[in-house]
Amino acid sequence: MSANDEALIKGLVQQAERAQAAGQREEAKRLLARAEAVAPQHPLVLNALAIDHLQAGNPARARELLDIAIRFDTQNPSLWLNLATALRALDESDAEDNALRRVLRLDPRNLFALLRQAERLERRGKQRAAARAYQTALQTIPPQARLPGILRDTVTHAIECVRRNDAALSEHIESSVRSVRAGHAAADLERADHGLAAFLGARRIYHPQPTFLHIPKLPAYEFYAREQFAWLAEFEAATDEIRAECERALREDAAGVVPYIDYPDELPLDQWAELNKSRRWSAFFLWRDGVRVDAHADRCPRTAGLLARAPTADVRGYAPTAFFSILDRKSHIPPHCGVTNARLIVHLPLVVPPQCRFRVGSQTREWREGEAWVFDDTIEHEAWNDSEIPRAILIFDTWHPALNAGEREMIRTAVPAIKDYYRDEVEFSGSE
Repeated sequence: MSANDEALIKGLVQQAERAQAAGQREEAKRLLARAEAVAPQHPLVLNALAIDHLQAGNPARARELLDIAIRFDTQNPSLWLNLATALRALDESDAEDNALRRVLRLDPRNLFALLRQAERLERRGKQRAAARAYQTALQTIPPQARLPGILRDTVTHAIECVRRNDAALSEHIESSVRSVRAGHAAADLERADHGLAAFLGARRIYHPQPTFLHIPKLPAYEFYAREQFAWLAEFEAATDEIRAECERALREDAAGVVPYIDYPDELPLDQWAELNKSRRWSAFFLWRDGVRVDAHADRCPRTAGLLARAPTADVRGYAPTAFFSILDRKSHIPPHCGVTNARLIVHLPLVVPPQCRFRVGSQTREWREGEAWVFDDTIEHEAWNDSEIPRAILIFDTWHPALNAGEREMIRTAVPAIKDYYRDEVEFSGSE
């Protein structure tokens, strides 16, 4: 067949398919008849005729046509998939299985074939195997993909089948590990619990994604155990005094409260567009990028004294940073990651109205006034204040406790050197 005839056949078949999809059956038949007159044995023509017979309720004739088409073209997954449809209608299970395997050998991510395989397992009563097969099929669907209408009900059924299986598996696992839970503290099982929850699709496993410096092989927890930071208790005991200093500073030095997000307008702002230069998320800095803000810190002697004794990170031009963070009513800090996992972040809640929550990775918690926590801000995190009044917390950084003295010294030396290298040539920032 000449290249021109090949192009003509493909064009006629495609036009026929579009006409059929638009409900123009007579036009589709006319176009297909033209293609058949030019090349009655062409695989695309035979496939189109077979589809017509399938829709007309004649699977036996469809199978005959597809068998001929496949002799001419064994590498077209659509031919094998349509053959599987005909074989299903003819109740030839083994042959249908073989046709579906041929589809997936040619196109391993073919959603139609994957769903068909799962349906076959379900019809045979293999509900658990079907759920796993449905899950495999669902994983091939890209996020936000628009599914063909013919698949929507099947995909909805697949999702429900997977959900039921996950619930049953979760119950089975829980019954199996009940004796283990009885013998161990919940905190000792947190990592295993997280892994099992991720396996069941109930939680995600988030990894550090520093925007500046990533130190490998450090433990990475969303929230850290309090036992690693004995000095937190001193801050918590002084919560009332710190809160009073915060409120007085904000009242007496309103000009010192600045937007926390303050990027130049010419930079791509991405998730920060709504909060950039906005006082909806603002800060009153006591230390900023390694420099004590004397006018502010002197207003807050109790807070400044505690910070002076705490193991804050200290890197010239970068750390420590300590500030009162004010999140206005009905405000949301979008998901983001911090600059380096060499340091962790401390929150001491001071003023926390109801409906204020904070997510780090797969854990969401509510702040409680006077209860501090430490978290890794290089794991994706976000915050909400859905209340009618502002929320206030003290935030500062501390060295990652797993860093040894040599590593801290290396970071103290190398990070400022990076900034010095670019000085006078580019505007460089390694911190948020």
